[in-house]
Amino acid sequence: MTGVLIQARMSSTRLPGKVLFPINGRPMLSYMLERVSAVKKMNKPILITSVDSTDEPITALCRESNVLCYRGSLDDVLDRYYQAALEFKIDIIVRLTGDCPLIDPQMIDKMIDIYIEGKHDYIANTVPPKGTVPEGMDIEVFSFRGLKQAWLEANKPSEREHVTFYFWKNPELFSVFRYDLNKDLSQYRLTVDYPEDFAVVSSVINHLYPKNPLFTMEDIIDFLRKNPNIHKLNMNIKPNQGWQSAYEKDKKTGFTE
Repeated sequence: MTGVLIQARMSSTRLPGKVLFPINGRPMLSYMLERVSAVKKMNKPILITSVDSTDEPITALCRESNVLCYRGSLDDVLDRYYQAALEFKIDIIVRLTGDCPLIDPQMIDKMIDIYIEGKHDYIANTVPPKGTVPEGMDIEVFSFRGLKQAWLEANKPSEREHVTFYFWKNPELFSVFRYDLNKDLSQYRLTVDYPEDFAVVSSVINHLYPKNPLFTMEDIIDFLRKNPNIHKLNMNIKPNQGWQSAYEKDKKTGFTE
């Protein structure tokens, strides 16, 4: 069984509550759930959040949207993924994050095909950094067997928080593959970590959603190229800053590379 597991929480350190910020009267996360529901090669999408009381609004959205929800550890996200996959009997896990509302369902289907055809343990289109897709189109696909191995063996704070660090940092243990585009689009930023990101994403949805709710990555890039004033709003933000903070936590707890 293939499951798309979307992690989301309200307690983001950089932009708290961002996943439920409203766009045209709808929470940002609802657009992502709508887009992910269009993935053809999955059995079910599952929203995985924490047991922390601050995340109750996320579970309420799942109930309203008739989306499966799992609640687990706030900080040990690796355990949250493992327990959710175990409970819902997921064999192939597609990992997404709730701050990427513009994720392209067609790319998710493509990544699932690549994973199955290549017989890899883990594939991604953005890590190890940096890939060719825009940040915000991050897709990772891996096996439950590999997830269980990581769950049992990973012990660094960064590996427990970021779920797949253990995969791509240990290529001798897993068959790892990165999917790249034919052209480098990594200069575009489609994730939401800062107010500038939210402004860009809101503009994209406001302009493209009324014409086609399932607009593609190509549609987004075309829109931003034609509207450089919108593209430049967040183009100076450095990517993956959260990863560096994770490594700093490793050092504080006595773990080093």
